[in-house]
Amino acid sequence: MNKFWCLLVLLAGANTLIAQQLLLRDGDSGEPLPWATVEGIPSGRFVLTNDRGRADISSLDGDDSLKIRIVGYVSRTVPFDSPAKTEQIISLQSSAFSLDQLVVSSTRWEQNQESSASKVVTITPRQSALLNPQTTADLLASSGQVYVQKSQLGGGSPMIRGFSTNRLLLVIDGVRMNNAIFRTGNLQNVISLDALALEQTEILFGPGSVLYGSDAIGAVMSFQTMKPRFVSKDAGLQASGSVFARTASANWEKTGHADLRLSHSNWASVTSITFTDYDDQVMGKHGPDEFLRPYYVTSINGQDSLVANDDPRRQVESGYSQVNVMQKIAIPIGDSTRFDYGFHYSRSSDVPRYDRLRRPDGDGLRSAEWYYGPQLWMLHNLTLEADHHTALYDQLRVNLAFQQFGESRSTRDFGDEILSETTEGVGAFSFNLDLQRALPGPQRLFYGLEAVENFIDSKGTSLDVISGERNPAASRYPDGSRWSSYAVYANYHVEPGSKLSLEAGLRYNYIQVQADFDTTLFPLPFTSLKNHYGSFTGGLGAVFRPDEYWLLRVNTGTAFRAPNIDDVGKVFDSEPGAVVVPNADLRPEYAWNADLGLARTFGKTLRADFTGYYTWLQDALVRRDYTLAGMDSIIYVGELSQVQAIQNAANAYVYGFQAALELKLPKGFEAVARWNYQTGEEELDDGSTAPLRHAAPWFGSAELRWSGHNLRVSFIGTYQAEVSAEDMPPSESAEDYLNAQDENGQPYTPAWYRLDLKLLWQPKDYLQLSGGVENMTNQRYQPFSSGIVAAGLNGILGVKYLF
Repeated sequence: MNKFWCLLVLLAGANTLIAQQLLLRDGDSGEPLPWATVEGIPSGRFVLTNDRGRADISSLDGDDSLKIRIVGYVSRTVPFDSPAKTEQIISLQSSAFSLDQLVVSSTRWEQNQESSASKVVTITPRQSALLNPQTTADLLASSGQVYVQKSQLGGGSPMIRGFSTNRLLLVIDGVRMNNAIFRTGNLQNVISLDALALEQTEILFGPGSVLYGSDAIGAVMSFQTMKPRFVSKDAGLQASGSVFARTASANWEKTGHADLRLSHSNWASVTSITFTDYDDQVMGKHGPDEFLRPYYVTSINGQDSLVANDDPRRQVESGYSQVNVMQKIAIPIGDSTRFDYGFHYSRSSDVPRYDRLRRPDGDGLRSAEWYYGPQLWMLHNLTLEADHHTALYDQLRVNLAFQQFGESRSTRDFGDEILSETTEGVGAFSFNLDLQRALPGPQRLFYGLEAVENFIDSKGTSLDVISGERNPAASRYPDGSRWSSYAVYANYHVEPGSKLSLEAGLRYNYIQVQADFDTTLFPLPFTSLKNHYGSFTGGLGAVFRPDEYWLLRVNTGTAFRAPNIDDVGKVFDSEPGAVVVPNADLRPEYAWNADLGLARTFGKTLRADFTGYYTWLQDALVRRDYTLAGMDSIIYVGELSQVQAIQNAANAYVYGFQAALELKLPKGFEAVARWNYQTGEEELDDGSTAPLRHAAPWFGSAELRWSGHNLRVSFIGTYQAEVSAEDMPPSESAEDYLNAQDENGQPYTPAWYRLDLKLLWQPKDYLQLSGGVENMTNQRYQPFSSGIVAAGLNGILGVKYLF
């Protein structure tokens, strides 16, 4: 294997020496620009720049000029220098405010971002390389417009526009990632995605159910991984890739990554491997003492013991590790069709549930053990894309995917000999047919079909940690249950004039849920359930550009979330003294949303962007007190527990705004500021209202950047407003041990800020050094609704070799 890598490096170096090369650089920083298209004029032949910004242009010999294009930069046409010159260096200037950024999430096909009626934010690998996020959850947070909650270090649950978990949709390479056991409680599935293998991340704010179906209420987070790229027939085989290592001091991160691209006219591939390991995270020095970890539970001579923490800032039992593998292969079929296969695999170690390990019990701690077993995600993804002008379509995409999810939970109270374990697996099949067709005049129709099948395995056991005896126990979900979704959708775009774009969409979804219950271990008044729901969703949007400076967006629409297996079939100790039981009488919850967006550019210097929104959630699926066979309380795991169930028992609303300012300054400087405000209420079981659980407090960021001399530097301030005791959602106030205490002894979330310095230096086109200092003032803070304290003063160092 080592010899193989060395051979590739030597071949790449030899190719650089003997072939006619083009080197493409950023006009400000001087960094190489990868994956730009270099087209020969007039032949139309093309090549791509590699990871080092280089392209072998020998195959374009005979052309008069070269047209160079890459998203986010002003296209440029230059003369083709004499073949006697072995290297031609070209610089491109970034386009003002990335107005020509292409996005996929708003139509499932590439389109200009400014023509989308929905607000879409993109994160590119170039941005990610500078910011150095540890996980994909941290990558989302780096956008400055997504709030991320963490119950443990191995976690990250996005909160967007007052919604979270199964009211937000994750999409990977066009495949729906949400499955039938996505719960209302915080989720960490997004960290299964490898941030170092992403080519572009898009966040579509607001309803996305017309295109994506159930769960797309608050937003759609669409992740596009590295894509195999072909080269022209005369270019031969091109190999490129990178090796990357990173460490961070606050949790002693150890990350290693390697990727390899092979490009040919007849086939292309991408291989990516990443391994990451984290030790326990150390919190900041200055902040509330309530966040410290003064003691923890360990086993001494086979007995649970409460011991003092030598360093209360070290969050004992928070570390974990993870491995990610990706392999993608693409084959062209003729000039207008391509076939892609993608394989993704992610597996974590055991992940301690840090917030539960902090839960007090008298003078000690309640739990001796509480951890998630390895989080497993695997995806096989087959895609056929065709560009043909037919009566039905101009472009067609067929996607067939299979995903496998695995998760487990293991819990044991202090002094208890029984370790309770539940293990869940989901097999998810999906089929998507997406088409687009140009209609007479400036009209375009996007339409398609979707089918999704989820099959759930769920087992429960109890393990005697003294004797080693293992016995059957109640499972978390009904074993062998099934969740199915079938849909048809259409989205219509028209531009009646050069200043106006209109769009309208409609979707019909049919959902079916089936489950059989084992009543031998947990008595229920029914043994099976079968339910089905039909849902219509629609949307209307408009984009008005009165001149080159103003842009107005108006977008209205509906979205829905159909009950899944977690809603209808879960049997789970949700909190001390309460147990959730199945409820077959559920129906979808619906959201009604309106957006108004304004953007104004002032020459090439300043851009202001503002989006206001209002969302009303009807028949919200919430946990409420319930009765089982006429009883409001039962004995569960040896404890008298209040019976609860998920019910269509509430309405909720949320409104807010997102605002941003971008300022271009002379000599490579620029500044960006972002603000996010959201507030909402949900109905309680007694008819009163309370703050919406997942409406994050006011938060934002301000960033000053500089580019020049192969160097990029960013100084970032991030901040969050206080959540006072009276504004705390009841579910957060109930977990007072996770929060700070105000002067009246009531739980609240203090305001916080942090200052970061990030830099990326590329002294050679094959060498990239990145690093920085996070939380420079060593603040001790815990983001709202989280269960683990953020990292304190944190030094980061990364080294990347490109070939």
